[in-house]
Amino acid sequence: MNELININEIYRAKNNLSNIVLKSSYSKNKYYSNFYDSNIFIKREDEQIVKSFKIRGAFNKISNLGDDKTNRGIVCASAGNHAQGFALSCSILKIKGTVFMPKSTPNIKIKKVKKFGKKNVEIVLYGNDFYDAYDKSIEFSIKNNLTFIHPFDDLKVIEGQSTLFLEILNQSVEKIDFLLVPIGGGGLISGAINVFKQLSKNTKIIGVETAGASSMKKSIEKGIITVLKKIDNFVDGAAVRKVGDIPFKICKDYLDEIIIVDEGEICKTVIDLKKHLNINAEPSGAMSITALRQIKEKIKGKNVACLICGGNNDKKRLPEIKIRSKKWILNNLKNI
Repeated sequence: MNELININEIYRAKNNLSNIVLKSSYSKNKYYSNFYDSNIFIKREDEQIVKSFKIRGAFNKISNLGDDKTNRGIVCASAGNHAQGFALSCSILKIKGTVFMPKSTPNIKIKKVKKFGKKNVEIVLYGNDFYDAYDKSIEFSIKNNLTFIHPFDDLKVIEGQSTLFLEILNQSVEKIDFLLVPIGGGGLISGAINVFKQLSKNTKIIGVETAGASSMKKSIEKGIITVLKKIDNFVDGAAVRKVGDIPFKICKDYLDEIIIVDEGEICKTVIDLKKHLNINAEPSGAMSITALRQIKEKIKGKNVACLICGGNNDKKRLPEIKIRSKKWILNNLKNI
């Protein structure tokens, strides 16, 4: 069994981020608690200045680089949220950065990267999905001898994401029975595992993947990292063909369960969050809440922590979100 990250490294990351990230709110949600006859608590990472948790991992990694690397400049690939954390980190630390983003990236995220990066960051739009942009960014970083900042397959990035879960434990008065965490490349869920499996061992950690990009579940089932030939890019914050090597090792040894949620049901949750709670979640940010329906019997009377991990939702996507939501509702009337 693979060893977990030394908890002292995560506390060190927490101190490193103390003046950079907001201690986002964590509170019981009356609407979903009543709906599921349980105690649903929501952690609001959409409250961060970049509207997602990604600033945690990006800044922790970049700020730990030596001058020899930062003076040359750094590179990243991202569908949007990691790019914003990367851009803001470059701006704060006065480092030149290059961001490779797929052409399918929502326009709001491109604009935000420009805003946060200011004159420190250059954006290159390339390919149809994250891995097209990723491959090009690796080629670029090797050719120019630049340091690549991976969005999820890096220990310092994972340590940064882990600080989110230290916050949850510090903010929670009640013991947490279940923790639901979205999975894209696996950095966030790895952070959850490294904190909770050391400090709250009885909490069941449930990963949530989309039906169109369930690379972690397939990899764990096969016992080896499995590259998906085709993915649905709609939930862009979680749409990857291949999970990270480090997250895979952590998840296969420690993750309690994975739930697969349909993109259409995620869209329904995005609409519900806005309607009932006035929360503007992006699709990946709504994944934890979406998964509750599948475990509603299991969580009755229990304390359940969910994440709104991102709020960078482009208004131009709303018509498609409504269409996907309506289609899912029509096909699943008996399940609602």
